[in-house]
This record gives sequence, C-alpha cells and structure tokens, in this order.
Amino acid sequence: VSRRPCRSTMSAQEQQQAQPPPPAAAAASEAAELDAANRYEAVVPHWFYCKVTDSRERWIPFSTQDSERLEEAHGSGRDKEDLVVPTSGGRYDVHLKKRQRVAVYWEEEVSEVRRCTWFYKGDKDNKYIPYSETFSKELEEAYMMAVTLDEWKKKLESPSREIIILHNPKLMVHYHPVATSDDWGSTPTEQGRPRTVKRGVENIAAEIPNGEPLQIDHLVFVVHGIGPACDIRFRSIIQCVNDFRNVSLSMLQAHFKKAQEQQQIGRVEFLPVNWHSSLHSTGVDVDLERITLPSINRLRHFINDTILDVFFYNSSTYCQTIVDTVASEMNRLYQLFLQRNPLFKGGVSIAGHSLGSLILFDLLTNQKAAPEEDEHSEEGSRTTSSNRGIEEVKEILKKLELSEYCDVFEKEKMDRQALFLCTEKNLKEMGIPLGPRMKILHYISSKTEMQCRAEPGSPLQRDPDSTDDGRNCQYRDVGLGQVSANYPQLNYKPTIFFAFGSPIGMFLTVRGVKRINPNYSLPTCKGFFNIFHPFDPVAYRIEPMIVPDLEFEPMLLPHHKGRKRMHLELKEGLTRMSVDLKNNLLGSLRVAWQSFTRAPLPAVEAASTDAEAEAEAGVEKQPDTKPDETPAAVKEEASLVNVGRLNGGNRIDYVLQEKPIESFNEYLFALQGHLCYWESEDTVLLVLKEIYQTQGITLDQPLPGSQ
Repeated sequence: VSRRPCRSTMSAQEQQQAQPPPPAAAAASEAAELDAANRYEAVVPHWFYCKVTDSRERWIPFSTQDSERLEEAHGSGRDKEDLVVPTSGGRYDVHLKKRQRVAVYWEEEVSEVRRCTWFYKGDKDNKYIPYSETFSKELEEAYMMAVTLDEWKKKLESPSREIIILHNPKLMVHYHPVATSDDWGSTPTEQGRPRTVKRGVENIAAEIPNGEPLQIDHLVFVVHGIGPACDIRFRSIIQCVNDFRNVSLSMLQAHFKKAQEQQQIGRVEFLPVNWHSSLHSTGVDVDLERITLPSINRLRHFINDTILDVFFYNSSTYCQTIVDTVASEMNRLYQLFLQRNPLFKGGVSIAGHSLGSLILFDLLTNQKAAPEEDEHSEEGSRTTSSNRGIEEVKEILKKLELSEYCDVFEKEKMDRQALFLCTEKNLKEMGIPLGPRMKILHYISSKTEMQCRAEPGSPLQRDPDSTDDGRNCQYRDVGLGQVSANYPQLNYKPTIFFAFGSPIGMFLTVRGVKRINPNYSLPTCKGFFNIFHPFDPVAYRIEPMIVPDLEFEPMLLPHHKGRKRMHLELKEGLTRMSVDLKNNLLGSLRVAWQSFTRAPLPAVEAASTDAEAEAEAGVEKQPDTKPDETPAAVKEEASLVNVGRLNGGNRIDYVLQEKPIESFNEYLFALQGHLCYWESEDTVLLVLKEIYQTQGITLDQPLPGSQ
C-alpha cells in the first residue's frame, strides 16, 4: 500500500513531461519551420538555342561550359553592346544583344538564343520548352512573392492568353485552353488540358554536355562524296561531321584518358568542306531539267542530284569547278581557323568520303613542294651533279688516255652532258689538238649510236647520269588519265590523308594506271589510309596495285572495345576447326593407305615413318589449295608486307568488322556499308590513333591486332 502513492507520483511526472509545450514555444518553432520553407533562392539560368528541323522547333541546351561563359558575359552588363561569345568549340558565335547563334565556318540558318529559367512540357514530344525571357521574369517574381508570403494559387496570364497557376512549389500547371474564346466570349480559363511547368533546368532532366576541351591539337578537313546527303538518314555533311566529332570526343575519353589527365592532349577539330552546292549553283541543274524526261520524276531528280556528280568530275569544265571549290574552301577554312586560334601549333590532315577521297587524291598528286625547299634542293642537286659531271668527264678522258687535258675541261666547267653536245669547232676553240679531238668525237658518236639502238618499247629514255630518282616519272604515271584541269595548291602540307569508302583504286585502273611504283609517295603528304567496310560497293583496295604478285588480306581494324566481334571469332574458329578436321582426316587416310600398300613386313616401321612425313607434308600443303582459308600465321605475316612508301612503309588498306546483323545478308546492308563511317567508333579510333602517334602519344592500352 505504501508503494502506490509513489507510483502515482511517477505517473504524474511522466504525464507532465508528455504535455505539449506552452503556446509561445509552439509558435516559435512553427515560425522557424515556416521561415525555412519560405526561404527564397534565385533560380539558376541556363542558355538554350533553337534548332528548326522540318519546320519543327527543338530547344537544345548549350554545354555547361558555354552556358557559364554566356551568363558571365550577360552578367557583365555589356550585353547592350553587340558582344560576341564563341561557343561549341569556336564553331558558332553567339551575338548576345541580338540573341542569335551564328555558324562561323559554314552557311547555316541563324538560331534563336534564350536565357532560360522556366519551362513547360510540349504537347507533341513531351520535351520541355522554355518560356520567353520576359515572361520567365514575371513567373519568377510571382514565385518569389508566393514563397516569401506563403500565398499560393497564384494565377498568371501568358502573352498568348494562357493561364499558369502556381499551386505550390512542387505543382505548377499551364492550362492550354481548347479555344481562345467560347461562343459567349469568355476569357481563357483552366478548362483546357493541363501542362506541367518546371522551374530551373535541373528539374527538366535535360542532357547537358560538359563541353569540349579548349586545346586543339590537330585540324582535319572532311570532304563529302556525291550528292548533298551523306548518310542513310539524308543528312548534310555538317551533321555527319558533327557526329564524327562527337564520337571522337568519347573515344578520347575512353582510350586517351592518361594523356588527358596529364593535360598532354586536348581534342581534334573536324571541319566539313562542301563542294556540291557550288557545283549545282552554276546553272547546270536548269540545263539538266530541260532535257530530263518527265517519267519517274523522283528517281530522275535523285540521279541528277547525286550520281551525275561522278560524270561532272570527269568533265574538264566541271572538274575545274570542283577542284577549285575544294582547294579554295580548305584554304579559306584554314586561314579563318588560324585567325580564331592564333596559338594553334598542330598539324592538318584531310579526309574524304567516296568521290571526295578521289578529289583529294588528285589534288595531292598535283601538289608541289614549298618554293624554298625546291630552291635549296635544286641548288644542292645542281652543285652535286656539276661536281659529279666534271669527275665523269675526267674518267672518260683517262679512258681515252687524254688525262693531260683534264684541267682544260675543268676550267670550262665541262660535264658529261656538255661534252656530248660538243662539236669539233668547240673542241678546237678550247685548244684541243686534232688527234685528241678525233678520239673525243669518235667516243661521243659511238655512245650516241648505242643510245639510239636502245629498246624502242621503253617509254622514257633517260640519261643514265640523270639526277631524277624516278619519282617524277612515277608521279606522271599516277596522274595518268586525270581530267585536264589546273589543280590548285594548298596552303599547308597535310600530315595524313584518310579515305573512307574510296573508289580511288578503281578510277586509277580505269585511267590506265595498272601499277603504282612502290617508291612513289604523295608530294606533300606522307600518310595515306584507305578505310572501308567489307560490304561497301563503292570501295576498292590500293595495296594490290603496289604489290600485284602477292595475295594478302587488308588489315582488320580492331574493335574499339579491344577484341574481334563475337560472330567473327566464332566464324573464324569454325573455319579453322573444319580445316584442321579435314587435314587430319586426309592425313590419317594417307597413312593407312600407304601402310597397306607396303609389302614387306619388316619394313612396315620405316614405311609408317615415311608415310607420316608425307602426311605431314600433305597437311602443310593442304591449306594452299583453298586460298580463302588463310591460316592465322599468314595473317600475322600479312601486316609485315612491304607496300611501298605511299604510307611511309606502313599498311594502307584497313577493313572494318561487320556487325552481326550485317553478316546475314551482304546485299541488304551494302548501301549502309557505304554510309556507316560517320558513326563508326572503329574508324574514328584509327584516325585519332594515327594523328596522335605523329605527336608521340599512344593509346592507354594498345588494341590487339593493331599495327
């Protein structure tokens, strides 16, 4: 009984502790929570530009780097001036006052630029569309008042008389009315379908790129092939090169990470070169339209716009237009690039797709070395040949037992060529007596007669002492059959020439060039890579024209993830297994047959040994009967084949690995094979590898099978 009061006392204390705080304390805590909830933070803007495709608008965010740069310029208060901010790696300029995005290196529609803070979801593709800057300010002010005063259900009317209601920070709705006014003339209300409204770019799940490295290590000009469209989606060369550049940025991050972390490299810039529009602006389309038949109109228009470009290039009139356009455009782009990037110290390479590669090849074969180099080399060769010629004249005089007259010939600077042009009168004027004169003239006449008896079939009878190393002769061979045109000179020496899906080999053969001299190289470009898809119907090889007597495969481009595609490994493994099974079976049958045909029993052991040796020989010979089944050892040796100087002694032909789905039907994917290079990681990685190799920078991990 004595414990009960104690229990009651404890329960009273517990109850006292459990009671709510006094009204003043509760009000204070609620006020603190309200202040925290109603604390206003300014929205972070992000800059967007509007891309119009097929009359459809699409708002694309600038990279984080570009947006910060634009915001900094905007915040400086100088946007009232015509301030220009370079964006997208310097390929586009943003005129801040006009709110316009303008292409720098090519012609393109000007895009609208917007400083975006508020967005609403579109009806068609559920993409968020930014409000105008003026209306976004109104929305932000209303939002700030609602948050500060905690007064929601705010209604605003947009410039297009649509209603936006701010229900709470998480729910803001844009009502799109069914009609601007009903039959009774009522104003728009929230009777229409609601659309989501979001504040700040972080709430719309937009894919915002980080931006491109500022440092540019190398510049590559890309020339397109026939027609205005460059891929299966009928996109322009500008869009395709944009894809190629984007793939290159991802390949740099994946395969040159160490060099990037050590800030050894930045990026490679790719710029498109368009010649199709210049060709078709000459009025030739109007002339073609007059003679084009009216039937199958779309097909005929397609042929006129694309396939006829091949015939235009084989016409001297239009070939001149094409080569002038390509060369002048590359020179213009190069000068403009240097103006905008004065600190650029890297090299320049060129790439061509389809017919574009042939145009570049013809241009490169007609380039000349720099005048200064020519002067130095000519002066040096003149001095060398002059000294050598005088020595040869001394040798001739010694042979004729006329050594005492060497000083006379040396004083007159008489070399071998001058000696063979001498007449009796010339020798008499030099003070050479009659006897020696007769000996010298007899020697000259006998040598001239021997030269005249040389094989009549030789295309060029060169003086044996000529300083020509054969390169100029081969240069004329490679240029054989080229369209008669005045090929312009480029303002730079390309480091490497990349050909994608190229018909160069076919055109050279048709022009009559059966073989390329292994000692031949392009006059101003030391690197040449011929890259093709195995099903590309337009692509042809180059190496068999240099080494016609040897059959070998092109170099297989390694997959960018570091191995062969699974289906190719499986196919190769099954082929090798079938060859091994066949060889083993034939070898076993041969051994069995020979052991039965041996008559004497004691000789069976020796006979079996001989039979095994013969079987082994048969196994070694067997693969040669099937040229398609190339052993792995032969494939490894193929990379060591000497293919001349056209690519500095390195392999020229590189073949891509087809995708698993493409291997089902070669014909079905033939067109795609010709247009696949723009988004091919393997192609891009080879280009980057070869470019950075010239700077002494290699991949993080060498890919298997790469050279």
